[in-house]
Amino acid sequence: MIYIRSILAAVALAICGATHAQEKIVNPDISYAGVPRTCVLGGINVSGVEGYEDFMLTGISGLTVGQTITVPGTEITDAVKKYWRHGLFSRVAISADSIVDGKIYLHISLAMRPRVSTINYIGLKKSEREDMEAKLGLLKGGSLTPNVLDRARILAKKYFDDKGFKNAEITITQRDDVANKNQVILDFEVDKKQKMKVHEIIIDGNEQLTDGKIKGGFFSKGAFAKTHEAGKFANFFKSKKFTPERWKEDKHKLIEKYNEYGYRDATIIEDSVWNYDDKHVNVYVKVDEGRKYYIRNINWVGNTLYPYDYLNAVLGIKKGDTYNLKELNKRLQEDDDAVSKLYTDRGYLFFNVDPVEVKIDNDSIDYEMRIFEGKPATINEVNIVGNTRVYEHVVRRELYTKPGQLYSQTDIMRSLRELAQMGHFDQEKLVPDIQPNPEDGTVDITYQLETKSSDQLEFSLGWGATGLVGSVGVKFTNFAIQNLFKPKTYRIMPQGEGQTFSLNARTNGLLYTSASISFLEPWLGGKRPNSLSVSLYFASQHGYSNRYYQAYNNLYSSYASSYYMYGNNYSDYYQQLRQAENDPDKYLRTLGASIGYGKRLSWPDDYFTFYGEISYQMYMMRNWPYLLVANGTSHNLALNLVLSRNSIDNPIYTRRGSSFTLGLKITPPWSLMNGKDYSTMTDAERYKLIEYHKWKFTGKVFTPLTKDSKLVLMARAEFGYLGYYNIFAKSPFESYFMGGDGMSSYTSYSTEYIAMRGYSSGSLTPYDEVTGRNMGYLYNKYTLELRYPISLEQNATIWAHVFAEAGNCFSDILKYNPFDLKRSLGLGVRIYLPMFGLMGIDWGWGFDEINGSKQYGGSQFHFVLGQEL
Repeated sequence: MIYIRSILAAVALAICGATHAQEKIVNPDISYAGVPRTCVLGGINVSGVEGYEDFMLTGISGLTVGQTITVPGTEITDAVKKYWRHGLFSRVAISADSIVDGKIYLHISLAMRPRVSTINYIGLKKSEREDMEAKLGLLKGGSLTPNVLDRARILAKKYFDDKGFKNAEITITQRDDVANKNQVILDFEVDKKQKMKVHEIIIDGNEQLTDGKIKGGFFSKGAFAKTHEAGKFANFFKSKKFTPERWKEDKHKLIEKYNEYGYRDATIIEDSVWNYDDKHVNVYVKVDEGRKYYIRNINWVGNTLYPYDYLNAVLGIKKGDTYNLKELNKRLQEDDDAVSKLYTDRGYLFFNVDPVEVKIDNDSIDYEMRIFEGKPATINEVNIVGNTRVYEHVVRRELYTKPGQLYSQTDIMRSLRELAQMGHFDQEKLVPDIQPNPEDGTVDITYQLETKSSDQLEFSLGWGATGLVGSVGVKFTNFAIQNLFKPKTYRIMPQGEGQTFSLNARTNGLLYTSASISFLEPWLGGKRPNSLSVSLYFASQHGYSNRYYQAYNNLYSSYASSYYMYGNNYSDYYQQLRQAENDPDKYLRTLGASIGYGKRLSWPDDYFTFYGEISYQMYMMRNWPYLLVANGTSHNLALNLVLSRNSIDNPIYTRRGSSFTLGLKITPPWSLMNGKDYSTMTDAERYKLIEYHKWKFTGKVFTPLTKDSKLVLMARAEFGYLGYYNIFAKSPFESYFMGGDGMSSYTSYSTEYIAMRGYSSGSLTPYDEVTGRNMGYLYNKYTLELRYPISLEQNATIWAHVFAEAGNCFSDILKYNPFDLKRSLGLGVRIYLPMFGLMGIDWGWGFDEINGSKQYGGSQFHFVLGQEL
């Protein structure tokens, strides 16, 4: 190539030399005013730029030495354009140094654009600065061009418009960086002004839909999802911020709202927005409603699996119904019982239905539902990604999707629920990746998991009947007893099998001490979801003896004497008091154990479980005045049977589903078996073998009230009854103690504490004439709770709620009055931390008198530690 260029140059020189022998022109004029001439490019000189090789800079021009060019001509013009298009230069000039013997020598003078050394964001918060850096494309070290600055201004304006700051003023100034040559400092200054809100929405042309239906009210939803008038009580909890993007979305929502009411042809004729003042805008929209349409005929085409009459029944839209495209699409595709669900649950993953308007006659529309059923898809691969905590077989056994099975959308949703119920993964990030393979009729499913810790460490202080009680405990929810003797598998404890192992201890030093240990295997044998649970516990509750009170009185008298008689020695009385503090003269000790077996049922559906448990408690009393049995030992051998159905989606912040539990705890009817006369017995003899039958029902239903399923209404009902076989053997154990937060249950294993917010602890427990004590043998309680999450992050789940409760406790079933209810209202907050479990605080106000007295529940605060009220 070099040789060819040399030959061409020689030829050009020969021709030029024949015409212009020994010609030399210094600083020739190559302007377009001159006479064009053809020359060979003899050399290129570049100046004005440092830090770059000359061959790189000359290469941008596209000119090469030896090239034949016309001066002036298009070659020079094109070279200048290339430099400008490159964007790095603020000045480009090409001149001719000389023309010698037909060769032209060019000089290219360049000036580099400045680079950005520093960017200062003024008037912005830290989060806004970070957003600006990500969106504007202004980078330190980057070249600064007019296009870059213009683009930055446009993007910044759009950003603040979207945030509601319609009047934001944005100024970008540049100044030389004296410390760095050819570099500048950018000052990005923003005055956001006031955030713009909507003063008034003016609607014109609406005759069939009122302004109220379009704008919405306090309890009703209008057409506008994001554009609401400020200063209106109905919009108290709604956003009043105005942005062009929000208004654009709401114009589409307005047409959708008209379509829902049958106005298929509704259109927006015009709309405008103008400033009302510095803080508000007015919005105007004019609509043409058109006529109202109705559904006439619906025909199905392409269906072979289901007959048309069955599809019509599932669709739920009949002849004469108002045209509503949104509802039609929901019934076809979106609802849990939609037509598409019939097919996808039977493996027809490639199913599609297209509603086509085949005829419009006046105000009537005929539809043809064109179905493509395809072939059933089978599951090829089921992959699990992101699990770093639990053994994979433990995760897979909870899945309802197995390779080789027909694809089912219901099975996928059920699998996600079971993964959430395990508690080891972040429910908010449980996402199935479904990859259909139409070529071979299969589908690959990948469950993308994010592991979270669910082990808990408890360290708390609470107030009970014995005073201040400290508690410490640990709960391992991913325990693996199989690895107990495999130290290499330990992460503090052997983990991986999804078993639950917990230890707990409570004490207040002198009067109360308890300890418990429990173990749960959810899949006994590893093949079926049959659970095995074992627990042991011990509690010791002391009371001060008469000797303690005598020592206390002696010491007090000694102090009083020393006030008048200096030098009195009372150390002996102090020593007596210290010894009496640990006097075992008065106590209640409880020793208990239980073993239970649970089984998932397949009928009536597979949300049902049955649980059976045998439990034993031994109560040892000595001079204990708080129970009917002051001295002696009582034995409680019982069979506990529980039938439950649980379909909730998440055990922490539940959005939907229900939970129902029916339980019976029953002891042998000792009084009917031994033939003894219990009316003549002492309390110690009567309650040596405790007998009762205890019934309990609990039901909870969770209903999402918003589209994002964050606002949730929880409705709960509870009923409990403690019955007897013999009136003279009516059990003082297992009775109900109602009122307060229910947190006092750690002071005794002999009583069931029932929370009732708005009333003090135990205040709703009635007086029982048979036992002569305050004891409840029947209770019912109803709760409505409206919940909204503050945080659903993995490290902390927080929600606030308001509640209304009604309930009462009775001493006998013959005195039960379902309409005699104590009522309360209140609010509270819950915090779930993976390491510490559930915590919270409630404030409630009780409206009713307590057990016939003139005292009302009034204002009450309740604390929650590790349980739900």
